[in-house]
Amino acid sequence: MRRILRYAMVFSLLMLVLVSFLSPASSADGKGETVYVVPITETVEKGLASFLKRSVNEARERDADHIIFEVNTPGGRVDAAAEIANLFQSIEIPNTAYVVQEALSAGSYISLNADQIYMKPNTTMGSAGVITSDGNAASKKAQSDWVKKMRTAAELNNRDPLYAEAMANPDVDLPKYKAGKGKYLTLSAAEALEVGYAEGVVDSREQLLSELGLSDSEIITTNPTFTERLARLITHPVVVPILLSVASLGFVAELYSPGFGIAGSMGLLALGLFFYGHMIAGLAGYEAIILFGLGVVCIVLEFFVPGGILGIIGTGGVVGSLFMSTDDIGHMTMSLLIAIIVAIIGSVILFKTIGFDKGFLRNIVLSDSTSSEKGYLSSNNREDLIGNIGEAVTPLRPSGTGIFNDERVDVVTEGSFISTGASIKIVRVEGSRIVVREVKQEKE
Repeated sequence: MRRILRYAMVFSLLMLVLVSFLSPASSADGKGETVYVVPITETVEKGLASFLKRSVNEARERDADHIIFEVNTPGGRVDAAAEIANLFQSIEIPNTAYVVQEALSAGSYISLNADQIYMKPNTTMGSAGVITSDGNAASKKAQSDWVKKMRTAAELNNRDPLYAEAMANPDVDLPKYKAGKGKYLTLSAAEALEVGYAEGVVDSREQLLSELGLSDSEIITTNPTFTERLARLITHPVVVPILLSVASLGFVAELYSPGFGIAGSMGLLALGLFFYGHMIAGLAGYEAIILFGLGVVCIVLEFFVPGGILGIIGTGGVVGSLFMSTDDIGHMTMSLLIAIIVAIIGSVILFKTIGFDKGFLRNIVLSDSTSSEKGYLSSNNREDLIGNIGEAVTPLRPSGTGIFNDERVDVVTEGSFISTGASIKIVRVEGSRIVVREVKQEKE
C-alpha cells in the first residue's frame, strides 16, 4: 500500500513539472493573455444590458487582457443603449467593437463607446434616428438629447463628431456618403475607415486578433444563459404588450369557465413570465411582486365584500406593480391600453356567445326571478273585496280607513274627499291599492 502511494506521489510531481513546461508564458506578443469575446446581437434592450454586465464582470474576475464585442444589431431601446454605453465607459480593460454584420441605430452608439472599432468588409454602421414605440418620430427634446449622446460618444475616442451627428440628425448634409438632407448617415466599412470611425477592416476574428497582437491568446467566448435569453425575449418592446394581453384575456375567459382551468392558468403563466423576465433584467424587484399579489387578493375579496373600495385598491396595486417593473412609463402605458382593449373585445365576444350562465359569473350575478307564474306575489291579492259596501271610519283625504264586513281596510278614493261615516263601495283593486267610491243614499 505504501509503495502504491509513493508511486502516486512521484507521478503527480512529474505531471506538475510537465505542465509547468508546457504552459505558455505571458509576454508582450500575446502569449499567455486572455481575450473575452462577447456577442452583441439582436435587439438592444434591458436583457442585453444585463448579459453584458455579467460578461464584463467575468472578464474582470479572470483578469482578461482584452474584450472583443462582436456587434450585429439593428438597434433597439435608447435607455438600454445608454446603460450599455455607461458600462463600456467604466471598463478599464482594453476593448474593441467588432462589427460583424451591422451596427445600426443604438448599435452604432454602443460601438462608438468602445476603445476602438474594427469592421468586416460589407458591414454597415449608422442610421441612428430616434423613434417612439409606436413608430413615430420622437420629440425634438429627445432627438436633441440623442444627437448630443452620439456626438459625445464620438469625441470619447477623438473621432469627428460631425459623422455621429449625421447618423442621428437628418438635417446634416453629407451627400458624399449618400446622406443628403433628410437622410440619416450610414457608413460602409470602407467609409468608416476613411472618416476615422474604424481602426481597420478585417475578414475574421483570427485576423482581428492578429491586428491586436493577441493571436496566441486564450479565447473565452461568453453566451447568454437560458434565463438571460428568456429575459431578453420577455423584455422586448413587442413581447410586453402581448404578455399583458394574454394575461387579461385569460382572466376574462376564466370568469366564463367553470372552476379554474386552462384560461386562468394561461393568464397566470403570462404574468409569471412578465415578472420573471423583468426581475432577471434587473427591472423588477420582490416589492413589485408583493404589491401585485396584494392587489389580486383585494380584487378577489371585492367579489365577496360589497362597497367597491377593495376593488379600487386591488386594481391600483396591480397597475402600480406593472409600472414598478419598467423604466419606460410611456411604453408600459401603451401596453396596458392594448391589454385593456383586448380584454374588452374578449368580454364582448364571450358575453354574446356564453352569457352569464356559466363559470364564476353565475355565482355573483343574480339570474333567478320571482314571478306570479312561479307563485311569487308582491302583496296579498284582495280582488275578492270588489263590490263590497262599507263605511268610512276616518276622513278619506283621499286615503284613509274603511270597514267592510267587520274588517278594517286601508283604502283610497278616486280623488274626492269623503267624510267619516259615509257609505263607500270598493270599485277596483290595484295590487295593494284598494280604490273606493262614495255611495249616495237615495232620499225617500
